[in-house]
Order: sequence, then structure tokens, then C-alpha cells
Amino acid sequence: MLFKRHRFKTLADLFEYSTSTYAKCEVSSFVEGGQQYTFSQFKDRCDNISRILSTFGIGAYDKVAILSENMPNWAVAFFSLTAYGRIAVPMLQEISSNEVRNIIQHSESKAIFISQKQLHKLEEDVMDKLNLVIDIETFEFIKVKDTSYTCDGRVTIPTPLDTAAIIYTSGTTGNAKGVMLCHKNFCANVLEAWKAQKIRKRDVFMSILPIAHTYEMSIGMIYPFATGAKVYYLQKMPTPTVLVNALKRVRPTAMLSVPLIIEKMYKTSIVPTIESSKFLQYLQKSIPWLLHLLVGMKLKKTFGGRIKFFGIGGAKLDPVVEEFLGKIHFPYAIGYGLTETAPLICNASPFKTAVGSTGIAAYGVQIRLENVNSVIGVGELVVKGDNVMLGYYKDFNRTREVLSKDGWFHTGDLASVDKKGRYYIKGRMGTVIIGSSGENIYPEEIESVINNIENVTESLVVQRSGNLVALVRYNENVIDWNLEGQDKFIADMEQRKKAILEMVNSRVSKFSKINSVEIQKEPFIKTATHKIKRFLYEK
Repeated sequence: MLFKRHRFKTLADLFEYSTSTYAKCEVSSFVEGGQQYTFSQFKDRCDNISRILSTFGIGAYDKVAILSENMPNWAVAFFSLTAYGRIAVPMLQEISSNEVRNIIQHSESKAIFISQKQLHKLEEDVMDKLNLVIDIETFEFIKVKDTSYTCDGRVTIPTPLDTAAIIYTSGTTGNAKGVMLCHKNFCANVLEAWKAQKIRKRDVFMSILPIAHTYEMSIGMIYPFATGAKVYYLQKMPTPTVLVNALKRVRPTAMLSVPLIIEKMYKTSIVPTIESSKFLQYLQKSIPWLLHLLVGMKLKKTFGGRIKFFGIGGAKLDPVVEEFLGKIHFPYAIGYGLTETAPLICNASPFKTAVGSTGIAAYGVQIRLENVNSVIGVGELVVKGDNVMLGYYKDFNRTREVLSKDGWFHTGDLASVDKKGRYYIKGRMGTVIIGSSGENIYPEEIESVINNIENVTESLVVQRSGNLVALVRYNENVIDWNLEGQDKFIADMEQRKKAILEMVNSRVSKFSKINSVEIQKEPFIKTATHKIKRFLYEK
């Protein structure tokens, strides 16, 4: 057993263990080939890059940014920093040039690994202040500051409480915060993941989520690295065609996803296929177990036929979709966490899930509910463990707001717990709407009802002038926006709004009834994990 033989305390420990134990095994590559490394080659490349950084005065505790699409070299850049005592500053590829500027300045980064696609976001004056700008695809210099050639960038062996990464997050409701995650935080997540789902060197991961997000970074990159498993990366956007072809080629045993991907597959592929076939409709009505068997076999085949762990996190999974996944015996797992906990807090392994639940407390994590409403049993979920961050970089006041002196982290999420210790997230404290009689209204629960209406792709419920307003977006090609303004178009929209209003209000409590509906033309603006940036729509 891996963790009986070796208990990692730092990413340097993990790096040395894996590169020696799995020396001849492959770490990662692109699906189509390229940037392919064995663990031994990976170590040599990291050693070489670390020496180059030292030559240009970048040593222990210095910060270095990473801005790139997913690729094997992303992991090389990350370990060439963290395994030698430096601090990584990962950035999501969707961010703007202004956000790049702010993060580099706030973090005091001395260098950056950047891809050619992202290079335009690095403005000239920002680039001039960096010692090094390195092309992450080739590890060649894009820019060098001559005065930085000092050869005094000494490395160190990091300790468990040394900062390994500063990850900037705006979440869904606020300004960017630099989350300081130490080596102990990442190592705790590796152990949590191992206890939830064993991954070994014969396993194969497919990476489709941004590595700069802690969910993919910890569970999709660092965890397989610790166990000797191989990770494949896509060179193209994961469109349905690209993804299906890659899955056939790689045949992964494990992958991570957000709810949107599997929900879209269910609503745009599985449901229409069943509805268009009289035979499948007959099975659904008369022999449902056979339908579920056939659909389950088909879905597993779509994912390559070897999938044993399909982790879903980042947002709440539609309960209708989750119930269906259970019926067809698809090996999905549920994870819940935050950047501040690197990220795992709760998990439900395949075939141990319960519809609507995020599962039990992850290994080594303590959870309690504070300020519980005695009537509905909902309170704020508070966490303590080795997974909890050090704090927000250069922001003592916001750190103090969420982190108590005795180490309890206030997640800001409202939850309940059942008798089996399974937690159910109800919503964010900041999103709870207080009704006219003082009752708590959870917009996420109303949205779940709306999202199950035919052809609705996503929705958002907000409060305006004391009324509940539902913002609804339909699937592409359902509404012809070219006809906008015409009488027939207006009549059709009014009919759709009325239908949504009546259907939703017949299924929710009297306190949660919506007053009006707005149809969204443009997609909602989202975070990296596909959560709608709610605060942008509340006015």
C-alpha cells in the first residue's frame, strides 16, 4: 500500500519518491503525442530548469507565474518551482491582460512560464519588470533581464508549512484573493484522494479541466503523479467531437469533470435518443432495467470502455441527471471543496453516492455546522484539517474573516447533514435570499427545477426590488433571435415565460415562487469551473 510505505510531507518528498520509484513509467503526453516524459526524464528536465532559474537570481521563496493551456510541460513548470522551494503562481487561461498585470504585481512574481497563445496578455511594461519570460512549450527564453544574471538563486528543501502555490480566485461573488496553499495542503489532498479512490501506476487519466484550478491541479495532476499513473492532455478545445475521439484513443480509467459536461451529454444526446426511438420508449415504460443496462453500456463505451472513476465537482450536479447515472451504474463520484482547502472537503466514491449529497467528510477532515437553523437543520459548513490554507496573501483582514485562531475555516456554504454523515450543500451564504417574512430562500434549489424544463440549458434566480426573478437561457437553436422584435417572436417569448412561471411555481414552496422570468440571449459569464458569476446579475 502506497501510504503505508511512504507518507509525503512536502511536494519535494512526493517528487523524489515518484521520479525514483516510477523512473521508467510515463508521466504524461498529449493525446496525439508530443511532450512525452518518463518520470526519470521529467526529473532531469525539472533539475535543468531549476538550475536556469537559479542562474537568473530566482531562488527559494521567489514567486513564478504560470499562464498556459493544459499540457505536460505545465506540470514540469510547477514541479521545477515547488520541489525546490519556490512558489508557483498559476493563472487561469481565461483571464484578461489586466488580471495578469494585477496578479503578477500583487504576487511579486519574478518570472513567468507562458504559452504563445497567452503571450499577448503580457503587456510590454509588465514583461520588462520580470527577470525571465519562458516559453512553456519549448522552455526557451522569450525575454531575459540582463541584470538578473546573478547565479545567486539558491534553492532549499521546503518544509510542510512553506507556501507551495498562491492561487488567485475571484470565486463567484467577490474580488480576487491570493490563496496561499502550503506543501502540507497538497499532500493532505493526495492522501484524501487515495482513501476515496485508489489510483495506481496502471491507471490512465484524461485531463479536460484547467490545471490552474486546484481541483484538476491536486486530483488530476499531483495525485496521479504520486501514484505513477499517466495523464493525457488535449491540444485542442474539448468539443464533443474532439473529446469523443480522444476518449476512444486513450481509453482512460479516470477523469475529472464539472456537472455541465455530463448534464449536457444527458440532455442533448441521451434523452433525445430515447425520445426518438419507439423501442427505447417501450423499454423505458415496460422494462426500465434493460434500458438502463443498454444506456450504461453505451455511455461507458463512449468513455473508452475502461472508465472506473468519473469525478464530478466544481458545482452541484442536477439531481435528475445524478439519479439517472445511478440507475445505469455509471462510476461517477462526487467531490466538494474550495480553493482554500486545496480543494477536497467531502467526497462520495463511485457507487457510494446519494442523490443531492456531496458525500462524507474526506479522510482527515473535520466538519461541523455552525449557526444551525433548528427548523430546517441548515447551517454554515466549517472545516478543519491539513487541507486548510495558510491564508490570503497580503490580506490579513480577509483571512481573519474566514479563518479562526484555532484553525477552523468558514466556507460560506450552507449545508445540512443526514444520519449517515452525508452532507448536502444548500447554497452560499451570500446567495441566500431573505423573504418578506424572514424565511430563507435558496435560489440554487429553484434553479434546479428550472434547469429540468425541456430545452433549458441554465438559469439564475436573483432578487430585484423584493421580487424573485428567474433569468433563463435556452439551448442553442431553440430560439431564433434573428426574429427579435417581431410580433410572433414576442408572443412566443411571452408564452415561454408564462409556461416557466406556472411550472416552477407549482413545484416550489410558497416562499420560493418566482415573480417574473427573463429570457437570456447571451450565455452567462462563468468562472473556470463553469459556475455562473452570480454577482454580475443581481442588479
